[in-house]
Amino acid sequence: QVQLVESGGGLVQAGGSLKLSCAASGRTFSRYAMGWFRQAPGKEREFVAIINWSGSSTNYADSVKGRFTISRDNAKNTVYLQMNNLKPEDTAVYYCAADQSPIYYSASSYDYWGQGTQVTVSS
Repeated sequence: QVQLVESGGGLVQAGGSLKLSCAASGRTFSRYAMGWFRQAPGKEREFVAIINWSGSSTNYADSVKGRFTISRDNAKNTVYLQMNNLKPEDTAVYYCAADQSPIYYSASSYDYWGQGTQVTVSS
């Protein structure tokens, strides 16, 4: 079992930055790939980024590539999402998710989810 708690969301102006954190419980955190997803009002949950268990491999949605960076610290059981040059279209609830072998872009393939943190980007 893995429990996930996101933090770091907030209100920021376009062009600004935020860093999200996702703290995981459990001693097996390093066995899991960790993903970030987001969901805007009236839209489906969409893939943002994923990092493998060791941190050696990452993948990003085209819409955030070059602006967002996912990282993890297995000693702290935490995964991060550094978001730079934020745009109004990045406004959404951001969720972290964990799975040992997910189909990276598929929300349904992740077993564990956090409660989400709101990110609002004003123009």
